[in-house]
Amino acid sequence: MEEHKENRPRAALNEALPPPPPAAACLPGKQHCRNNDQEANGKSLTSSSSDFSDPVYKEIAITNGYINRMTRDELRSKLAEFKLETRGVKDVLKKRLKNYYKKQKLMQKEPTDGDSYYDYICVVDFEATCEEGNPPEFIHEIIEFPVVLLNTHTLEIEDTFQQYVKPEINPKLSAFCISLTGITQDIVDKADTFPQVLQNVIEWMRQRELGTKYSYSMLTDGSWDMSKFLNIQCRISRIKYPTFAKRWINIRKSYGNFYKVPRNQTKLTIMLEKLGMNYDGRPHSGLDDSKNIARIAVRMLQDGCELRVNERMHAGQLVTVSSSAPLEGAPAPQMPRYRN
Repeated sequence: MEEHKENRPRAALNEALPPPPPAAACLPGKQHCRNNDQEANGKSLTSSSSDFSDPVYKEIAITNGYINRMTRDELRSKLAEFKLETRGVKDVLKKRLKNYYKKQKLMQKEPTDGDSYYDYICVVDFEATCEEGNPPEFIHEIIEFPVVLLNTHTLEIEDTFQQYVKPEINPKLSAFCISLTGITQDIVDKADTFPQVLQNVIEWMRQRELGTKYSYSMLTDGSWDMSKFLNIQCRISRIKYPTFAKRWINIRKSYGNFYKVPRNQTKLTIMLEKLGMNYDGRPHSGLDDSKNIARIAVRMLQDGCELRVNERMHAGQLVTVSSSAPLEGAPAPQMPRYRN
């Protein structure tokens, strides 16, 4: 379909969009958009909602209309002028420019608090035992536990954790599983069982003062890592589900809602492609997958998305968390008790 052309001269958009902000307009490392729901050191704070009758919102709406009618080249040119990322499909570029403009206008109206978000995001992407075709009766056991620690202030990966896990029910890996994950039989044979690896994860998180000095949230690529793999594994290992993993950010859901794309376009490789990035590493390596998910999270934060907890476990079931719920960090990690 031929793109609708805007009759007004492009100069109108240049007048509507703000000039590049002065250095003081954004705190270092605080490039992403925050809202008024605040979270600091695990404590939730909520302020009054914005008054959408303010003329600033009309200005934002008008400019959004201009942006919707820009070509991809015009979008990239304007983003480059503001020293913003120019990679990605057209819808991503439009969303990026709209959020930049909205943030600048709202900051002029009322400066945002730079400390109103999680300090860290812990990205997790488990690898589990599997068979070709994944028969419904097959019990998946976690065989790789990676964590990527993303600093939301610097927008950089600050640290990583990775340990392999020895399966108990199906200790011999299938040829399909070895080929898919790159995890060999020798690796899992030498690994610790899940309870010990979980204890090591918790100690690693404690050393980084997550949930005590620093607020944080877990993040996964989809619902299955927590609601299925971790849930099943805890039952196999006869331990209770860990409290720190009961709430998380499902980045597929966040991506789909933010960029307004259908859920079938939120697979890891597709998200990377739409954002103008290539997969880095070996697909189905838990650690490499986690790093690539973290790269998507960084780009979304830069584009103005506030990644919030949107799923949780309740009574063993997956539940959606409302986007209007107060921003709440995960608790300090503790080793769960064994089941009776």
